[in-house]
Amino acid sequence: MKFLIDNNLSFKLVKPIQSFFPESSHVRDSPGVDTDDSAIWNFAIKNKFAILTKDNDFDERSRLFGCPPKIIHLVCGNQSTQYILNMIIKSIESIEQFLETDHKDCILKIS
Repeated sequence: MKFLIDNNLSFKLVKPIQSFFPESSHVRDSPGVDTDDSAIWNFAIKNKFAILTKDNDFDERSRLFGCPPKIIHLVCGNQSTQYILNMIIKSIESIEQFLETDHKDCILKIS
């Protein structure tokens, strides 16, 4: 699985995350920084990404439309990129299990 990293997270997460989830990308690379949530959602579906975000809007969209895409929602407020990377690494096993499962749960919240 690969992540599409939302605008509310640093593009500097891409390289270290690619160690665990190759082909992950930041929205600034494609579909673009000014892209709205609906277009990000559709881009993730079309290109088989899970969305990595701190944005509650994707939770709401997921409740309305279901999966795909799967959403990894980081509940951490305004933290450093290193802090967020550590959160992800600490939760890597849970994330992998969530992404590999076909059940209807679309959101994994990590705090």
